[in-house]
Amino acid sequence: MPASGTLRLPPRIHFGFGVRAQLPRVIAEHGIRVFAVVDPMLASSPEFLAVLDGLDRSGLTVEVHTDVLPELPVDSLTESGAAAAAFAPDVVLGYGGGSALDAAKLVALLVAHSGVLSDYYGENRVPGPVLPIVAVPTTAGTGSEVTPVAVVSDPAQTMKIGISSPYLVPAAALVDPELTLGAPPSVTAFSGIDALVHGLESFTAADLPLDWSGDLPVFTGHNLFADRLALDAIRAIAPNLAGAVADGGDRDAREQIALGSLLAGMSFGPSGTHLSHALQYPIGALTKTPHGLGTGLMIPYVLQACVPVIPEKLAAIDAAMGGTETDTRIAAQDAVDRVADLCRTIGIPGSLAELGIERDQLPHIAELALRSKRLVDISPIGSDPALLLAILEAAYAGDRAMLAAPVR
Repeated sequence: MPASGTLRLPPRIHFGFGVRAQLPRVIAEHGIRVFAVVDPMLASSPEFLAVLDGLDRSGLTVEVHTDVLPELPVDSLTESGAAAAAFAPDVVLGYGGGSALDAAKLVALLVAHSGVLSDYYGENRVPGPVLPIVAVPTTAGTGSEVTPVAVVSDPAQTMKIGISSPYLVPAAALVDPELTLGAPPSVTAFSGIDALVHGLESFTAADLPLDWSGDLPVFTGHNLFADRLALDAIRAIAPNLAGAVADGGDRDAREQIALGSLLAGMSFGPSGTHLSHALQYPIGALTKTPHGLGTGLMIPYVLQACVPVIPEKLAAIDAAMGGTETDTRIAAQDAVDRVADLCRTIGIPGSLAELGIERDQLPHIAELALRSKRLVDISPIGSDPALLLAILEAAYAGDRAMLAAPVR
């Protein structure tokens, strides 16, 4: 298929230690009334209080909203949207991890448009622009500061569900690695591996036939721009994640993980992710485990299933991770082994059984995963239910050899 590419990114992206000092100027471009959606664990931190003081001294009127619950239950977001509407903001600030940034996106949506969030589930259902969003991540993982998607938990759906629209791409992203210093090892591990998975799945996304004369899907599949960004993300994250987990104060490692997370978000925002994410949604709902833990657990098994189908892609990943093998098939297997080794090193469980999943739940998990059409459509190995079940069986047993004979 001929090469093609699409990028939908914030008009302004700042990266580096100290860039949060630009926040008053960036926000003021969009108005003076600021609804700040803030991770409740960070609202009293010295870093956020300094940010708030800077906004106040710049003449901005700020309403701080900290009712951000883990995994974003949809009912809580309805309440947040009502609180924001009562304040009548010009701009929404998201400050925190992925949940805070996604909440900011959805608050901006609810203030701009009537209805309930379920009206917008899926792709391209947001009818027009939302309030301007300025995103300041304090973890390195989701890439939400540059992507067109926000994910909520809906009990009626028994799993997480995404709202995807180019209108949800923030107006500005300020990625300051200093805000990630000292994050707990588990947060660093789970968010960091999710960033790596974003790069891996973006780079391995399937080619999708696009009708350039019509409305484009939010996620376009294989994308020549995304390829380059994804490999740079992998190069930044893979050699530094274990060090960042071991030493939260390692500025060099933190800088590279934050950069890799940003690049991975820039990569998968237009291209999309695939099976690790589709499978994690029901796994996370059933086990109440962090998103990154689930994607990190599943990615070695998904990549193992990819070895016979896209060995050239996996060999390129191996090279990005430092491999020197010249035989494509061997390099492809080496890439999977490197990813699995990194997951093990940073404490990602090796099997679904370790999460408390029962084997008789696997068919139901596969069935639920297939509902995430935007994800399974981008799978480079298809989305046959039997294939998903085979991946889950291997992940349950903790045995990648169940998916393919060893290459060597």
